[in-house]
Parts: sequence; C-alpha cells; structure tokens
Amino acid sequence: MLFIESINKFGKYQANIERSPVTIQAYYEDLTLFNRHLQEKYNGPIYLEDITQEDVENYLYYLKEIKHYQPISRKRVLGSTRSFFSYAYKSEWCDKNVTAKLEPIKCQHKERQYLSEKEVNQFVNAIDHKLIRLVAQTLYYTGMRISECLNLQVEDVDLEGNMIHIRHGKGNKDRFVPINVKLKELLVDYTENWKVNSDYFFATRNTGTLSKTRVAKVFRDTNQALGWKKNVTAHILRHSFASKLVQNDVHLVKISKLLGHSSLKTTSIYVHSNMDDLKDAVNTL
Repeated sequence: MLFIESINKFGKYQANIERSPVTIQAYYEDLTLFNRHLQEKYNGPIYLEDITQEDVENYLYYLKEIKHYQPISRKRVLGSTRSFFSYAYKSEWCDKNVTAKLEPIKCQHKERQYLSEKEVNQFVNAIDHKLIRLVAQTLYYTGMRISECLNLQVEDVDLEGNMIHIRHGKGNKDRFVPINVKLKELLVDYTENWKVNSDYFFATRNTGTLSKTRVAKVFRDTNQALGWKKNVTAHILRHSFASKLVQNDVHLVKISKLLGHSSLKTTSIYVHSNMDDLKDAVNTL
C-alpha cells in the first residue's frame, strides 16, 4: 500500500472515532511531510511496508539538524507517527510497528512566553493589515487557538448574547467564550461596516476565508518591523490572555474552561512569577 494512501485511510479512521477536524488535519500535515521527505530521499513513491525504524529516526534527526525543529515540535511529530504506525500495524497494513522501539524525545519544561498588556497593544497597533489586526485582538481577548478563531462561522458569533461558540475545539470539544466589552465594540464595527460576504466570520474578499499561513506571515512581518526579540505568534497571544487572567486573580478552574483545557495541570503553566513579585515576596520578611 502506498504510504500516502494509508495516511488518507488513517484520516478516515480518526474521523470515525470523532477526532476533531483540527486534530485530523495536524496528523495529516505531519505524516504527509514525512512522506514528501521520503519521496525526495528515495526519488519515487513510498510504500508503507518499505518504511523502516531507521527512516523514522533519520527524519527526526533531519527535523532537528536541518529544519531546526524545537524538541516540543519533534515530540509532536513522533507522537503523530507513533499513533499512525500503531494503527497501521493493528490493521495489518504492515507487518511491524517501526516506531515501537523509538525512545521518547525529552523536552525541557519552560515557562510560557507571554506579553504584557502594553506589549499586546503595541504589537496590535503595529499590524499593517486591518483584518489580521482584528484577529490578533480577538485572540487576546478570548484566548482562542488560531485554528478555532479562523474556523468561526458567522452563526458562531452572537453579538447580542455576547458569546462566541467554539465548535470542534481540541479534543473535538465545544465550548462558549463570553465576548469582552472592548472586543464587542470592535466586532460590531466589523460586522456592520466592513465584513465581506462569507460564511466564515473572518474572511478576505479574495478567498472568503483567512488562512493560518497568512496570519503567521503578517505576525512575522510585524515582529520584524518592531525589531523585537520575542517572536510573537498567535499562541503567545493565547498565553497572554491566560496570564493576564491569572494576574487578575481569576480562578484557575474558570481560566481552564475558557481555554478549553481538559486538565488543570495544563492551565497551571500560566501561573507566572515575575521578578517584581519575587522581590515583594522576600521583602515581606
């Protein structure tokens, strides 16, 4: 069986067990990039049964040394590959699971980067794209993932009820996020005065949608224009949303529900301690 054919069959299996569209797409992208790498390496189509443990190990090494993937990104790729080959082996598409003996990739747990409210405003104001500027503001005021934000349909944004309905989030879970007063003003102006006709809430006139790639490019251009050392991404705006709520003493359970986390352990990474807080702490002695 061709590797690409088995990847597509794996995607159908994931859909059958109710994995979210975002999860299915992430696995598909990881696996098709692996397939493309092998095609270029062996100069031809790749068959699933021909892939070896060494092929997987060499690909992970290539991601590290050539593509400069961080450990957390390589860990994700390994996870996608493990899940695929585990299912492929159980389904008898191949005679062995070539990832079974691979060692896990260790990741150093770092405190998440985030922006202060002043930095968020500075970054947003520097974005030279009206629609993507609004997307950045929406990310900060809601804590949504970029895929959740760009997949919003018009019907998902209830400006009268002040609520955003996020469908098929991570883990295929739905949730509701209240609309901040500041954000509502921006979204009302958008929908009444300059939104294009599309079923997607955030959409360009040319495509009727807005891609993650486009948003990421504009963010990179903004970083470069500001000359910042911080690499501001859509996910850092999500971190900034959570960190601001923590600083305002919002309970972790509430933050967890807003972010769509399945565990409070995941949410607890946003409990930052800055140097001023630490100085105040020792000065209480």
